Amino acid sequence: MRVDRTRSPFAIVFTAVLALGSVFGADPARGTPALDSRTAYYLPHLTWDEVESYLRSSDMVILPVGSIEQHGKHLPLASDIIQANEICLRIGQRAKVLVAPVVLAGVSEHHMGFPGTIALSPETFEAVLYETAQSLIAHGFRRIILYSGHGGNDPSVSRVAFRINRETPAIAIDLARVDFPAPAPRIASLKADSHAGVEETSMMLLLAGGLVQMAKAENPQVTYPPDVRAVLEKSSAGAQAALLDSMLFKPVRTGKHTSTREITSNGVVTESDVKTADAEIGTLAVEQRVEGVVRFIEAWRAASP
Repeated sequence: MRVDRTRSPFAIVFTAVLALGSVFGADPARGTPALDSRTAYYLPHLTWDEVESYLRSSDMVILPVGSIEQHGKHLPLASDIIQANEICLRIGQRAKVLVAPVVLAGVSEHHMGFPGTIALSPETFEAVLYETAQSLIAHGFRRIILYSGHGGNDPSVSRVAFRINRETPAIAIDLARVDFPAPAPRIASLKADSHAGVEETSMMLLLAGGLVQMAKAENPQVTYPPDVRAVLEKSSAGAQAALLDSMLFKPVRTGKHTSTREITSNGVVTESDVKTADAEIGTLAVEQRVEGVVRFIEAWRAASP
C-alpha cells in the first residue's frame, strides 16, 4: 500500500487493518486494496445471501486471530493482524474457503512494557473467539479452521478448539497442530530469530511494505535471565522447547523476568541481522504457511463423505 504521509500513523494502520487482502484476480504482491474493492472469499465483503449461497456447497471457514502489540521500532502494532489476515486470504482464495474477519486483540500481556500494546486476558480472548465461532456455527458452518498469527494466543486457541469440539456440532482444527513444509534454507539458517526479527520483518515487507520503516530497524540487545540462558546452553533440543515455552515471554507480574521489555532493548527478539530482511524471504515464509494449510484443507475435503 502506498503510504500517505499527510495522514496520522493511526489512520494508516487502521485503514490497513480494515482493508486487508487482495482484490479478485489481483497479484497478492500488490498489497492492500482500496476499501471499495471486493476480496475473494472474504466474509466481511460479502452479503448475507452470498454467504447463504456459499453454505450450500461448503461448511468450511477459516477464522484468523492476531494481536495488537509492539514489534520493535520498525514494524507496526498491527503486524500479527496483517500477517494472519493476509495469509488466510491467500489460503482462502487458493482453496476456495471463506475467511472470517480476524480477531484483533490477543493474549499479549508480556508486551505491555512497550506503549501501544493492547492485551486481553486469556479468559476474555477465549470468550471472544468462542462466541465468534458460535455465530458461524449457528449459520451452518461445521468445519472451523483456527489460524493464529501470534504465538501468545496458541494455548487459548487450543482450548477454544477443544471446547468447540466438545460442546457444539462443529469440528474445530487448531492449525498450530498441523505440520507445515520444512522452511526454506534461507529461513532455517537464521539464528534464534523470533519476534519482529528477520523472518517476520520480511513477511511484512511482502504483505504491507508501506508500513515497514526499515530505516528504523535495529538489532536488539537480548539479555536472558540466568535460568533461561542455562536452558539454552545445556538442555537437549526436546527439553529446551518445552522449558522455554514455560519460561519465556511471560508477564512482568510472574517474576520470571522474561517479558519483552525485560529481555530486549527495543522489542525485537533475534540473534540474526534484522537489516537483512527482504521480500524474497517473506515470500518463502508466506508460501510455506499457505502451502501447508492448503494441503491440509485438501486432505480434509478428500476424507469427508
